[in-house]
Amino acid sequence: MALNYISAAEAASLIKHGYNIGLSGFTPAGTAKAVTAELAHIAEAEHAAGRPFQVGIFTGASTGDSCDGILSRAKAIRYRAPYTTNKDFRIAVNNGEIAYNDIHLSQMAQELRYGFMGKIDIAIIEACEVTDDGKIYLTAAGGIAPTVCRMADKIIVELNAAHSKAAMGLHDVYEPLDPPARREIPIYKPSDRIGTTYIQVDPKKIAGVVETNWPDEARSFAAADPLTDKIGQNVADFLVADMKRGIIPPTFLPLQSGVGNIANAVLSALGHEKTIPPFEMYTEVIQNSVIGLIREGRIKFGSACSLTVTNDCLQGIYDDMDFFRDKLVLRPSEISNSPEVVRRLGIISINTAIEADLYGNVNSTHIGGTKMMNGIGGSGDFTRNAYISIFTCPSVAKEGRISAIVPMVSHHDHTEHDVNVIVTEQGVADLRGKSPKERAQAIIENCAHPDYKQLLWDYLKLTDGKAQTPHSIQAALGMHAELAQSGDMRHTDWTQYNK
Repeated sequence: MALNYISAAEAASLIKHGYNIGLSGFTPAGTAKAVTAELAHIAEAEHAAGRPFQVGIFTGASTGDSCDGILSRAKAIRYRAPYTTNKDFRIAVNNGEIAYNDIHLSQMAQELRYGFMGKIDIAIIEACEVTDDGKIYLTAAGGIAPTVCRMADKIIVELNAAHSKAAMGLHDVYEPLDPPARREIPIYKPSDRIGTTYIQVDPKKIAGVVETNWPDEARSFAAADPLTDKIGQNVADFLVADMKRGIIPPTFLPLQSGVGNIANAVLSALGHEKTIPPFEMYTEVIQNSVIGLIREGRIKFGSACSLTVTNDCLQGIYDDMDFFRDKLVLRPSEISNSPEVVRRLGIISINTAIEADLYGNVNSTHIGGTKMMNGIGGSGDFTRNAYISIFTCPSVAKEGRISAIVPMVSHHDHTEHDVNVIVTEQGVADLRGKSPKERAQAIIENCAHPDYKQLLWDYLKLTDGKAQTPHSIQAALGMHAELAQSGDMRHTDWTQYNK
């Protein structure tokens, strides 16, 4: 059957108040743009007429401003899951205007299939090609597209000319069976392919194809600086030392790395550390730094869920697809982030913390314990199942007024049971094989900023020291309380808790 080509406005008009929408993409890569932008206009018109208009949104991870941003500003989102990075969305969430469900990214597709979040009325999928028999070829990300395509009543395809048809063949589309029929995911090395290069749907479900030419709303990250370079080098030195003493095999192990300037600095340091042999990535996102290292031969293969790269870098990949075709694969997020596969492959995970406490617990989502930053993303998928789990962060923020090392985290995302190593520009705290008291000593001595070391030691003196995990419950959040009161954790006075 011939596909029906419609405008973005016509496609948006198919979406009604109360609908749940499933989107392709993972980060701004590969996500819908044109239809969601038109949907915001509908919401604004409906609100101006005194009528309600809000939708639920299910995504692979964050999206671009043409989705999360414009829909937040139009007050068109009732509910959304999972991860996001948009500033306007964050403001709306922290103002209580959007019901935001922050879940592990590997679980998003399966929780939809299990029926935990209700039905999907319409899927909006960005493609570089779609065929009359229902083959949808995705663009720069896998996300949850296979699941939302299968579950949605209708599908809208954004056929985006900004993405080259050279992307056809880049994907490995695989959807596991649900319990009790689920079996192993047969990936035994990062380069294994186990699915198809496209999503197959019933063409009768495709309500319309919207032709666009809209580049990904790619984010650029701050350039490396001495602080991030030092963190990166600390990570590289630690992994080299582990390899020399036989903890890491001489062939090295696949890496997972989060998103951002610290992650880029870490990968740069690892890539240029000649003691480490060329290695593979099994990760969520591939950034510009990874592409550069693939070109240099330092990274042999990259398996990910998305190409979270700048548009010129993405175009370079498309232009050189003959080179990259056997060096890259994009997967759905429940495969790229699969705990089963992560543990099997022996992934070394490297993620970013907002704060860590004296015993190795990590907060990666909330400012001051209550204000959502972005979300847990896939850090938990990798951390708990990694061969070695590493968290990085600067030791201080806001010109030293905030310490990233605190007595007790203000929000708890990753427990001491899952966090092996903490790295700041000050040094490395290897927590493996240590008791809580030994962890506290390693973290204070190696990771805390000099301005806070004595303050943290003084906190421990408030405890009787006899407990398995010494805490003064009254004072545990004292540094956070001082920050809220005076704006500077360095002013914390423990004597008030001795009364």
